[in-house]
Amino acid sequence: MSTLDPVRVAVYGTGNFANTTHLPNLASIDGVKIVALCDTNKTAVMETSRNYSVDRVYTDAYEMLDKEEVDVLYSIVPAYVRTDVETTAAGRGVHLFSEKPQALNMETALRIDEAIREAGVISTVGFRERYRPIFQEARRLLSDKRVVHIRFQQISGYPEVPQGRTTWWSEMDKGGVRFFDWGVHATDYTRFMTGQDVIQAQAFFCQPAQYHNPLSSSFHYALSEGATATLTFIESDPTGLSEEPYFTIFYEGGRLKIFGYDRIEINEKIVYQADPFDPWLKQDITFIESVRTGNRDLLMSDYHDGLNSLAPILAGWESTRQNGDCIDIASMLK
Repeated sequence: MSTLDPVRVAVYGTGNFANTTHLPNLASIDGVKIVALCDTNKTAVMETSRNYSVDRVYTDAYEMLDKEEVDVLYSIVPAYVRTDVETTAAGRGVHLFSEKPQALNMETALRIDEAIREAGVISTVGFRERYRPIFQEARRLLSDKRVVHIRFQQISGYPEVPQGRTTWWSEMDKGGVRFFDWGVHATDYTRFMTGQDVIQAQAFFCQPAQYHNPLSSSFHYALSEGATATLTFIESDPTGLSEEPYFTIFYEGGRLKIFGYDRIEINEKIVYQADPFDPWLKQDITFIESVRTGNRDLLMSDYHDGLNSLAPILAGWESTRQNGDCIDIASMLK
């Protein structure tokens, strides 16, 4: 496309997350025009349209794609909503930004991926932390190390709604669980920092009968170059462990720890202190520039690569249904 033409963006999903991240980002980028909004919640989409002065409003995404001329679709809906909207958009030559998790099952994600590759459109997934300097620095520091194990942990209080279902994010079967939402993140950054893919996965849940969501979730990975990994999500500690690192990466001769978005330590010595950074904005700017210039190399990953971060979590979820059986990731990607 001409660098003088505005990039015409349609946004599918105008909930709180869209309104606090992608929409203000897109509105701040020169040469971007938000031409249409869609959400099944008419109240939410009308309020968003007023906030961003967007006249074209829909409650049906297919109708929006039929009637509007757009260059980019931002899909910011929950995973359980995703069916064929992204497939339809790609088939019409519309470039695709898909928030994570990309889908609630691999069949849907693979169908979207096939449509993207057949159409040749530019795509990415919202794995924004790849753009954050602290993870890029960790990747650099590990580049000459032989990684043997990655440990990720996230500890928080009880689920907001332990009894009764009032919103989708309290429903496990709709993906409203921490291990699904954050698990794909942790998996992706494990892959990004170590250069290894997950080849096998298993998982176990501790889920007392009165809770809709597990109070603990433990995922176990075998990686492509021989390392192992564990992802642990605990939702039973109201105070959390403030000084525990998110990631501890063990390698031959030492260990690297990442404390939130704050600092990196190697063998208990601080080697990197992070400055404030907005990865959502950086990713949005980069994606728009990639579309404007046609340069895919600007992006840190595309939709196809993102399947390698989604599949291990879905495999682990399936493992729990099979009493902890180990599942080959290759079987999830066919």
